[in-house]
Amino acid sequence: MRSKIVQDQRNQPQVLVENKIAFAGEESELSLYDTYQSTNNIALSSDQLMFCSMLSGKKIMHDNKREFETTFLPHESFIMAPNQVVQIDFPDATNTQPTSCLAIEISSKYITKVCEKLNIEASLSDYQREWQYDNKLLHIHHNTETQALLNRMIHIFTENHQDRDFMVNLSVSELITRLLREQTREFILCHSLSNPEYNGINNVVAYLHQHLKETISIDNLTKISCMSRTKFFNEFKRIIGCTPQDFLFQLRLRKAADLLKRNQSVTQTCFATGYLNTSHFSRSFKKCFGVNPSQYKQIHNSTNTQNAPVANSWRLND
Repeated sequence: MRSKIVQDQRNQPQVLVENKIAFAGEESELSLYDTYQSTNNIALSSDQLMFCSMLSGKKIMHDNKREFETTFLPHESFIMAPNQVVQIDFPDATNTQPTSCLAIEISSKYITKVCEKLNIEASLSDYQREWQYDNKLLHIHHNTETQALLNRMIHIFTENHQDRDFMVNLSVSELITRLLREQTREFILCHSLSNPEYNGINNVVAYLHQHLKETISIDNLTKISCMSRTKFFNEFKRIIGCTPQDFLFQLRLRKAADLLKRNQSVTQTCFATGYLNTSHFSRSFKKCFGVNPSQYKQIHNSTNTQNAPVANSWRLND
């Protein structure tokens, strides 16, 4: 019943630009935004960390001087540190096809609380890096698990359940943990490329990054890591969060997205990233990004945006 009421409210907007419906939790607030007309330079900011996820349509995010500019699409999220300001353009919004997104604001105190709990449970012997949120503007591509989490959060925030606040906090904790895990993985990737000899896992990560097109041999990776097969698998999954094969697929798809943004053909991108046929490549790409490679290329090349780096850009675990 509550979901129908929410949908009815969204279908009867009070304003055409950034019509907002908000649902508050103890340490967070979820808002649904719908925009029904094309417009430019709408400011967005919050005094808390803000996690934004596109539901439909397209936004172009930029600063007021357009020193960065990036397209923001469904199956992607945009994370802003407290008090950061971005400007938003809505090039395609119409009354019949609104541009929609959700935004989750999370208190800094609650993020610190989750970090402290993770630090108690974590082993810091690998990189001596504590769990903490880095105040950076982040543009990420998320997978089906994260999409399912966001859908579940909409339901939890909007339902009248007697344990609503407790379940909201659980879902927010999961979201924070996923973000922190990805920041750690991005740190390890950068660390591995700059210092591959630091340890065995660094050496393997750097090797995979440099050999995207090749079929990997687990025996070869264990030699590179100087570990036994069992220890290598356990260490890699503990530190990186997935298997070496899955990590290689993630690197390939990330490279593929970059090539398509540069207007390279789908066929060229397929073979340049180690896929043997375009059908398999298209299925894998759509599972990750929510659209097929041709659609992704068309969307990202339909405007004259420079696609300068907005900040770190990475994917959540697949």
